[in-house]
Amino acid sequence: MKKVFSSICFFCLIATTFAQKKITPVSQSLLTGISLPAGSKQDKRMLSLAAAKMLLQIESEKAKTSLAATEVLVLPPVTGDGFNADSLIKNLTVLGWAITIVEGNDKYAWLQKDKRHLIMYFLMGAKETELYFAEATAAPLYKTPENITATIPATPAATNEHQQTTGTIIKTDPPEIIQKPPTPFTNSGFAFTTTNFDDGWTSTVQEDWVETTKGNIKVLIHYPNKNADAYNSVLMDGLKNAWNVLVAPRYSSASNFEFKPITGWQSIEFAEADMVEKNTGNTVHVVLFKMNYSNGNGKYLEFITPDKQSFENEFGAYHQKTYGWEKMEKMANYNKFAVAASDLTGKWTNDFSGAIQYVSASTGFDSHMATHASVENFLITAAYTYNWDLGVASGNVGNIKFQSVKSNGKLSMTGNWKLNFSDIGGKARTYNVYFSCIKGLRILWLDERAFAKADQ
Repeated sequence: MKKVFSSICFFCLIATTFAQKKITPVSQSLLTGISLPAGSKQDKRMLSLAAAKMLLQIESEKAKTSLAATEVLVLPPVTGDGFNADSLIKNLTVLGWAITIVEGNDKYAWLQKDKRHLIMYFLMGAKETELYFAEATAAPLYKTPENITATIPATPAATNEHQQTTGTIIKTDPPEIIQKPPTPFTNSGFAFTTTNFDDGWTSTVQEDWVETTKGNIKVLIHYPNKNADAYNSVLMDGLKNAWNVLVAPRYSSASNFEFKPITGWQSIEFAEADMVEKNTGNTVHVVLFKMNYSNGNGKYLEFITPDKQSFENEFGAYHQKTYGWEKMEKMANYNKFAVAASDLTGKWTNDFSGAIQYVSASTGFDSHMATHASVENFLITAAYTYNWDLGVASGNVGNIKFQSVKSNGKLSMTGNWKLNFSDIGGKARTYNVYFSCIKGLRILWLDERAFAKADQ
């Protein structure tokens, strides 16, 4: 999960599992196939991998893509005619990799071969040389320096026009996505699948969303969906695609159709229509809404009311501004469920990483980068005992320090919203606790820090 502090690039992700391994000698890069100089090593320690991925993610996000496998290589320092930037580029080129240096920061480069795309980080130091590679999950969109030849996918001009239609549901590019009807929900084994909130809303876990109801109003908090959430440089096209994936398959027809996105610092996706439900035959008013926050977070919310007036009475009328959507926006917070001690058995992991890039005030060039990465684990048994550990790597790139701490003890619940540990870092701790849901699993929140279960 990502946040922006001033001009600092910063993100948070949820990890599944890490295995602590030693640094091992290596003669070849597994991701690129290039040969490495004698004395090279691969660092597979989880904190090293987290710190490297964080560095690379900063550039990959600028290119509108994410990362998969990461490779951390530590090479001996450059001496004489040893392995350097020129020999690195030569070795990559010989193996068929096309290289595009990142404009304004020549420590990074994008590599392309066949249908594969990698990002690379290369920094020569007095004591060692750092070489990181990571595979991109999709082709990057990046600005190309004038002196380098590369093929960049064309980006259509952004638009904020409204579109109105009547009749059957519109199907737009990309081609129609055929989606099966939602699978009936089955109990996942957790103690609580319904939450009754003090303000009258009731949330229930479903297969593809959390369903929140009050009276004759229903809100679907859609889980992350790869097809619906796919990046689109044109806000209108992204909204139409999300409608076709998340909304259209459950309705037979539509009228009074409007797509009304709003472009801004925090853009708004808003579409509405009068729809006929396939499962009931009822005519309802449907609104698809998403607040695209500056940190990249945001959930698709589907509002289903008897008519447009009912929607506006509860949530307010559409307005051509990027602010003032709080009543709709807050509905995402109803993806919240109580916790029973019996739900906690297993390993829960949180992985955090962040970086600050320093720039010289006199020259305007990059000075250095400071990083911080941490991995925190709770291993909880059926007997309500636990083992806790926290590992931290922080410092300037090239001089990162590692620290760790651990403890164990017993846990207990105070009601179903507070979790007590007998010893965390030398003292008893109590956390506010709840679950949120995504498709197929739950996220455990401890004082607003997210933990994923390693074996989910």
